[in-house]
Amino acid sequence: MNTTHSTRPARPAHPAYYDHGTPAERWERARTFFDAKNYAAAALVLGRLVEEVPEQTGPRLLLARSYYHSAQLNRAEAELRVIVERDPVEHYARLMLGRTLERQGRQDEADSQLRIAAALGGDFAEV
Repeated sequence: MNTTHSTRPARPAHPAYYDHGTPAERWERARTFFDAKNYAAAALVLGRLVEEVPEQTGPRLLLARSYYHSAQLNRAEAELRVIVERDPVEHYARLMLGRTLERQGRQDEADSQLRIAAALGGDFAEV
């Protein structure tokens, strides 16, 4: 009996898989990928969804988180800046932007965002 296994990685899903379904179905698919820590796949679904519904914060924020967790920090930063430009009091986006800037070694910029996030979140002890 041959017990050797292929070392070839699993074949990625067909690109149409990421675009298939209603926006709600794609949102759920992206959440499933994210929850499974498959951040790159989540970003594929969410990138297209954000193009379709650019005004919605939820998909854009999850896209930024997917980029952050897959070390695509410039992309995460770009998405987070769009969110805070549209909604300057979006606490979590400010926090994520601060953390993203920290990971890029931009501590002065990060500190500013983190102070704003703390104030918006009611954590005045750190301000």
